[in-house]
Amino acid sequence: MVTPKSILSLLLISSMLFLVPTSCKQSNGSDPITPAPARVLTKSTLLGTFTPEQLRSRYTGSSQLLQAFIKFGVSVYRLEYTTTNTDGKSITASGAVVVPTTTNATPMLSLQHGTIIGDSEAPSNFSSSSEVYTFGTLFASQGYVISAPDYIGYGASKDILHTYEHRKGLATASLDMIRATRDFLSDKSINWNKRLFIAGYSEGGYATLALQKKIEEETGSEFNLVASSCGAGAYDKPAFMKQIINGTTSGVASINRLYVWVLLTYDRLYGLNRPVSYYFKEPYATQIATQVAANSLDININVSLNQTFTDTFKKGVIDGTDNAFLAAVQDNDIHDWKPKTPLRLYHGDADDTVFFLNSQNAYDAMKKQGAANVQLITIPGGNHASSILPYISGTYDFFSSIQ
Repeated sequence: MVTPKSILSLLLISSMLFLVPTSCKQSNGSDPITPAPARVLTKSTLLGTFTPEQLRSRYTGSSQLLQAFIKFGVSVYRLEYTTTNTDGKSITASGAVVVPTTTNATPMLSLQHGTIIGDSEAPSNFSSSSEVYTFGTLFASQGYVISAPDYIGYGASKDILHTYEHRKGLATASLDMIRATRDFLSDKSINWNKRLFIAGYSEGGYATLALQKKIEEETGSEFNLVASSCGAGAYDKPAFMKQIINGTTSGVASINRLYVWVLLTYDRLYGLNRPVSYYFKEPYATQIATQVAANSLDININVSLNQTFTDTFKKGVIDGTDNAFLAAVQDNDIHDWKPKTPLRLYHGDADDTVFFLNSQNAYDAMKKQGAANVQLITIPGGNHASSILPYISGTYDFFSSIQ
């Protein structure tokens, strides 16, 4: 018998969602609750309307059973909205909204995407390689309004460097995209039941947990956040960072470039502005600096990354004297707080990209804080790619049980 869960089990085979992996001063309190802006949406553009038959026609051959998952047709829109950049200045950002073709009152699902390498994969471009095209559209066809932020650095803000693995940048852009979606639904008189779900894997998992924290601590009663599903995110930034700097990692070039990307992002956003040679030895420093100058991170480092760092940098981290860098890392830590909304943390215990310690440490810290609604779903033997399928299926079941 074909079930929604068995259909979702084919989703990874047919589309390999979230395939690009991610790496990685938490405040002891929270930022003050501020009034919601009256309106953030500035523009909406219809990208396409698809009937159930058109959606089903995408799936043939080995993915044909996915046709049974399609219930409603969908309409896809590109939104532009006002948000706040990491420098505190107003900026125009964008994202995609997928609306099921139904008059029923439907919940909203904010879908934070994982690491993407190029703007073509941004949700608002709605390419066949984007998560919103596959995962998002299938969930929309089941009766969710999908809100999918591009984040700063893609879509309308593509001329600005992406805020990679930056807590505030990701959470702020995602929250304001939800607000823009709310504005859009009101403009179009679309029947939203005011229930909000949030989900994401990899960088999207980190962005989702940062978004949950921001909603719970800063928005008061603005939203009815029902559930949060986070997969394989780098939540414990200090522990993860120290493991990368001091321990042996996979040495896979495609993974190393993600770790380098995070480091350079923090160096930039926190005004450290150090030369690459402060962090990396030769010949790695020259290779990285050349790529950065070319606005690229096509870095081919195929050794354990701890072998590439300078002794000065490692010593400053180990003995705690590199206060500026350590403060930047700490400011992006989100593992130790008390969530109120039901939360599931999915993670493969053999993940060599975003280490399992991130979810284990988050779960342990949250339970110690007294969180009653958090669950750690360990995927035995799962790596960063193979754990995607259990995450998708588990998220579907989790949200459906609450629906």
